[in-house]
Amino acid sequence: MQQLKTWIVILSAAWLATGCGARKLTATGEVDSRMTAKNVVRYHMSGTPDFKTLSGRLAIDYSDAENNQSVTVSLRMKRDEVIWLSAPLGVVKVLITPNRVSYYNKLQNEFFDGDFTYIRNLLGSEIDFNNLQNLLLGQAVHDLRGQKYHLSVDGEVYELKPEANPWIYKLLYEIEPRNFRLASQQLSQPEFKRLMHVRYPSYQEVDGRIVPERLYIAAIEKEERVTIGITYRQVELNRELNFPYKIPKGFNQISAK
Repeated sequence: MQQLKTWIVILSAAWLATGCGARKLTATGEVDSRMTAKNVVRYHMSGTPDFKTLSGRLAIDYSDAENNQSVTVSLRMKRDEVIWLSAPLGVVKVLITPNRVSYYNKLQNEFFDGDFTYIRNLLGSEIDFNNLQNLLLGQAVHDLRGQKYHLSVDGEVYELKPEANPWIYKLLYEIEPRNFRLASQQLSQPEFKRLMHVRYPSYQEVDGRIVPERLYIAAIEKEERVTIGITYRQVELNRELNFPYKIPKGFNQISAK
């Protein structure tokens, strides 16, 4: 299951968008001590990237205690409906929809086909497709509207923490002041020694949209640590896409345990 875990951890921490001729942006704005939490939330939510489909290639660097790997994968995404990944020659494919998490590996002749319970167990949180999609879009994992937050300033970013936390994990958002995009977001379960920290060090403008240029993730559970860096290449928005996926016959089904 290690390869599947690698794919899912990648998905859970990535925004997958770039483009030719993109203009790099760095957060050079300054925080305003008069800013309210309500306004920070409003500015952040108003900047959600708008698209129907996304396709491209991702250069991924992955490391854990035993492995260091670099791989380039193809990505296709239809907003609110499907996320599709394929390794070269289709050796490994992943398909995620609101009700399905599926994967097959031709090298191991095995497949997994189940529901979102797998990702919930893997991440140790009640995450669903919408939460995952928000992470992919560089948005706060939960819709920030409808909650009250403590607002503070930490150096050059605004920090938002929920006043009352209805989730089984703790949340912390850092938002940069220039475009009110995420500088980082953190999900943690201290009692289980679990932490996922996603950083967005720079952004870019693509077709009038402000999207991440690079991101890094650290996923920690007890003594185990996974780190991932992602570089985005050849991404296009709003193309007509298909999502070819068929589990080969004769493969062995594996469980989510």
